[in-house]
Amino acid sequence: MALDADIPPDPPLTERKASPFIIVFTLWLLVFSASSQIMIIAPILPIIGDELGIRESLLGTLISAYSAMVGIFAVISGPISDRIGRRRILLLGSGIMTVGLLLHGFVQGYPSFLAARIFTGIAGGVLSGSAVSYVGDYFPYNRRGWATGWIMSGAAVGQIVGIPAGVVLAGSLGFRTPFYVFAATMALTFLLVWFRVPQPPVALAKERLTFKGAVRSYGSLLRRKEVRAAAAAFFLMFLGVSFYVVYLPTWLERELGATSTQIATLFLVGGVANVLVGPQAGRLSDKVGRKGIILLSCTGLFITMVATTPVVTELWLAYPFFFLVMGLVAMRVSPFSALLTGLVTDARRGSLLSLTVALGQVGFALGGAVAGPLYAGWGYGSTTVLGGISVMAMGLLVWFRVPEPPMETEAGLSVPGGAEGPTLEPGTLGPPPSKGPTTPDQE
Repeated sequence: MALDADIPPDPPLTERKASPFIIVFTLWLLVFSASSQIMIIAPILPIIGDELGIRESLLGTLISAYSAMVGIFAVISGPISDRIGRRRILLLGSGIMTVGLLLHGFVQGYPSFLAARIFTGIAGGVLSGSAVSYVGDYFPYNRRGWATGWIMSGAAVGQIVGIPAGVVLAGSLGFRTPFYVFAATMALTFLLVWFRVPQPPVALAKERLTFKGAVRSYGSLLRRKEVRAAAAAFFLMFLGVSFYVVYLPTWLERELGATSTQIATLFLVGGVANVLVGPQAGRLSDKVGRKGIILLSCTGLFITMVATTPVVTELWLAYPFFFLVMGLVAMRVSPFSALLTGLVTDARRGSLLSLTVALGQVGFALGGAVAGPLYAGWGYGSTTVLGGISVMAMGLLVWFRVPEPPMETEAGLSVPGGAEGPTLEPGTLGPPPSKGPTTPDQE
């Protein structure tokens, strides 16, 4: 049965010319709101448990239920995004998430809170990959690093500002307050998309939205070896971060005597590194190419991850060391996201980005699950080594197996034969690409 028998027309959009900077800010606000409402859960879980009388053994499921919904609906929404367009998926996801966050104000116990997180997780899945997919549709390939770098810094700003402020609000006004705040910022995102963000003039998928069609779409993607390599690299990226980060606070508390305040400050420092490095790395990758920066970042991460336990022997050393680690993480995220947008045609970009997001969720969850027994048996050093190996494997996989469209062609809108076309080897030129709009600082 088809799901799109009668697709309604796009909602009205102002006739004023779209501004690339307004678009970047809108997507930045989307990432800020979505990531902040995820990150705020962990630090306020004790407050939630106390106010609602939820047992500690159940509190963790509020996080895992959200992640499960994100993974499931990321896969579902990818082909839908390709069929109805990125603007509609942004409106749909931001609208659902606004409602979901407002529902947190009405929870009265564990079942209702779990339902609110599941509903919000559906929205998170719908939005997964949507910001980067829109960048791929709207911006020319040699400007996507700049745009992606700024947009993804929204998560880091949430880590620096949104989470500490949310914790303070939850402690003084109740756990519902931060969700009201993030509902307001997500509602603003919805309004900005409605009035100021156009649907890029790109080709959309023509197939009707059916289950078989979605399976066929993903199958056609995975038959291409460069797409398989990129998906595996995305999985390894999150796997490595999970190996390193999940038990870092525990190790610092038990081995170096860190307090919860010091741990919070450490992650604030990491967020600052992300904000400082991410946009600049994305912009630089527009000029010199993505793959070299990704490999350099992964090599640096391998060295710093493996060196963590031998070098960080005093707590103060953890701050510059973690700043370096998070800076290197940010250094690869923007270029790699921009690179992903150039691997497929417009009509398959949403499916690819949603697939990689789902695999990233699996990688992070697997890393956390495996890190527990390793930490208990062999200590934190064993997880840092595996984290380093994972990120190095990612860098090598991207370098040798993932082709990059030539920068000078502003490619990306019809790259390497497309999802339905033949697989091209690195360095092979495809058909003349279509061009997106340029930004005011286009060089």
